[in-house]
Amino acid sequence: MPRPLQLSVLCLLLSFCFSFPATAGAGIAGAVFDAASGLPVAGATVTCGFVAVLADARGRFEAPAGCGNIAVRAPGYLRKEQDAAFPPEFRLVPFTPRALYLSFYGAGSRILRGQGVKLIEETELNALVIDIKGDRGMISYRSNIPLATEVGAQQIITLRDLPGLLQSLKAKKIYTIARIVVFKDDKLSQSRPDLAVRDAAGEVWKDQEEMAWVDPFRQEVWEYNLAIAAEAAEYGFDEIQFDYIRFPDRAGLVFSRENTQENRVRAINDFLATARERLIPYNIYLSADIFGYVCWNENDTWIGQHLETLAPHIDYLAPMLYPSGFQFGVGPYKNPVKNPYEIILLTLDRARERTGLPPVRFRPWLQAFRDYAFDRREFGGVEIQAQVQASRDFGSNGYMLWNPRNVYTAQGLTPFEAPEELEQPILKTEKIEGPAERKES
Repeated sequence: MPRPLQLSVLCLLLSFCFSFPATAGAGIAGAVFDAASGLPVAGATVTCGFVAVLADARGRFEAPAGCGNIAVRAPGYLRKEQDAAFPPEFRLVPFTPRALYLSFYGAGSRILRGQGVKLIEETELNALVIDIKGDRGMISYRSNIPLATEVGAQQIITLRDLPGLLQSLKAKKIYTIARIVVFKDDKLSQSRPDLAVRDAAGEVWKDQEEMAWVDPFRQEVWEYNLAIAAEAAEYGFDEIQFDYIRFPDRAGLVFSRENTQENRVRAINDFLATARERLIPYNIYLSADIFGYVCWNENDTWIGQHLETLAPHIDYLAPMLYPSGFQFGVGPYKNPVKNPYEIILLTLDRARERTGLPPVRFRPWLQAFRDYAFDRREFGGVEIQAQVQASRDFGSNGYMLWNPRNVYTAQGLTPFEAPEELEQPILKTEKIEGPAERKES
């Protein structure tokens, strides 16, 4: 080899050593950068097996030695995984999910799902929220979890080829969010009354929809839902979203522990902390749906959702900011459906002030259904556009549209733009063998 080339190679190797210093302990040193700006991504989560570390202010990290693959994610970006070649340098692609929701039955309907995908292809939308475990406790795909069969959660399978569905969505560069309804679970409660919420008379309690709930204090309930989340992660969803991650908003109910604010908050936060730890190997984003008024109330709103203490356990907070749900108004706005822009923006601003989190950590649910609390107006293009604009002006990590009938239009949405580059995570597409709604504010 000619001497100038030898010198060039030596200089290149030395530059790597100085750029990615390895500390004592022979870990794998690397860095995370924004693919668009080239700036470091501070606080990025770096995972290697069951170990997770955070990148520092310069985007640098040290992963344990012996990693076959290293995976990285950070709010506002697509997750990424690659071989742990030295030096591992990650360039994360910025991404803002703009989603619509498909229910347990809607996701399985070729017509409704097809209409949703078509709308994504024609507008600014680029993501889907899909029911994996719906409001009645039914699991939409064939699960390998024995308890799912035992409690009757597999009686109806609406997603018969979940790997195929995810592959087709990924091919269209659609970001996928798996919605899991946690503590509202009629199937588990009826089959296992020992896990159910009870009324003062000791009977299994049912809500206004005649559905029973499970006790958020019970570890068996946690394990069941975490197993479902792990299966969804294995299938290749980009994000797990926990809904009904709360206690029922009804006084006088009986749980396995005393129903105090301290106990409620601890139960919800501990579940989310356990989920975060359990799902480390999958490098998957976690989000949680919260009541809109949780952003304003200093207490836990009597359901265990306390904004400041809940936030550290998840990547994205998903407040349900349906104007119809603010029945007591917000500030000077006593009829929120007349002021959807102000309701969304004021509430998000309030949440940011309380938590100190950047806007990218929030992705609100927006109303795409008829008002039920004020004047029964349809939420059409004007109302949807106002809500979307408020989310944009705040700087949130996109938004999600909710319609329980899964009927959406392009009204209020920007027509199709060039898609953001979506790097695909590794999908596990083998089929898991197993036995043959409603959103409230």
